[in-house]
Amino acid sequence: MHSAELLVRDHTVYACVMGSRAFGLATEGSDTDRRGVFLAPTPLFWRFEKPPTHLEGPAEEQFSWELERFCELALRANPNILECLHSPLMEYADDTGRELLALRGAFLSRRVHGTFIGYAYGQRRKLEADVRTHGAPRWKHAMHLLRLLLSARDVLRTGVLTIDVGEHREPLLAVKRGEVPWSEVEARMARLEREAGEALHRTPLPAQPDRRRIEDFLVRVRRASALRAG
Repeated sequence: MHSAELLVRDHTVYACVMGSRAFGLATEGSDTDRRGVFLAPTPLFWRFEKPPTHLEGPAEEQFSWELERFCELALRANPNILECLHSPLMEYADDTGRELLALRGAFLSRRVHGTFIGYAYGQRRKLEADVRTHGAPRWKHAMHLLRLLLSARDVLRTGVLTIDVGEHREPLLAVKRGEVPWSEVEARMARLEREAGEALHRTPLPAQPDRRRIEDFLVRVRRASALRAG
């Protein structure tokens, strides 16, 4: 077995299902997207050639990040990474993975407004280009963009990131089926962006994530890994 595969097989600390299944939007035929975090043994960093920051596979629709890279991206409020930490479909967590999950609130800050809304803005431009070129957007992408905007607004309002769409499932699936006019979808997007902006002014989230707490965790985990190897 390739050494990269061994990192995922033997050193995963956290694994979950993401995508439509985690969002509560799965339908018949939905893929099962798996995401994970692995902890590369500390001695691997003592060589000139460092361990990979991320890996695809070995299973289909599977992607994993090395713990440090995962934490870096989460501290920057990367939407995909933060959502991984809040998946309702956890498949595996060892002691390190459980500690990472216990720290997930430390990653959340007002930065989510810029990253979530910024990402949404880019995706919306793509949908508008589809409308100009083909007369309609890719409806599945439109649904997921609305879901992301709902998530952004609600985390700013509550301080808690919830990724299962709950009561919004049927209205969102109607968008995916193309049953809602594009003008109405656009109006919903604009409203959610406005509400997210309003929520930013009253959010319980701190201005910055708790970087020191996350770094303490990372250093402690790296040290423990070195001692095990030593």
